[in-house]
Amino acid sequence: MDIRQNHSSAARDHRTDMPPIDPPDDEMDTDARPSRSARKRAAEQLQRLGVRLLTLKDAQLLALELPETLLEAIIEARRLKPGPALARHYQYIGKLMRGIDTAPLEQALDHRAGDWQPRAKIPK
Repeated sequence: MDIRQNHSSAARDHRTDMPPIDPPDDEMDTDARPSRSARKRAAEQLQRLGVRLLTLKDAQLLALELPETLLEAIIEARRLKPGPALARHYQYIGKLMRGIDTAPLEQALDHRAGDWQPRAKIPK
């Protein structure tokens, strides 16, 4: 009888006697929180909403009662030229948007889009 063969079968028997390891509590809650992709989609949506705020006039921005840091970031973004700095600034605006209620902003932008009328007749 080979000693290695006897030893390996005993090790296998020992492993099967062990109870299964329960996952930690924080891993069990992964179903409750959104996936990484869902969180990224939400962040991108907030960033797009913040970029849409750049199209508003100053009086319209002031009427929205935005936090001062967000208002300053929007004014700064208008000053920047297209390029990597502006892209980073858009991300910063998106980050600031996470801390505020966006429902009034979406309503104001949708209302503004609803008021739009073409300057000339559009052929059918």
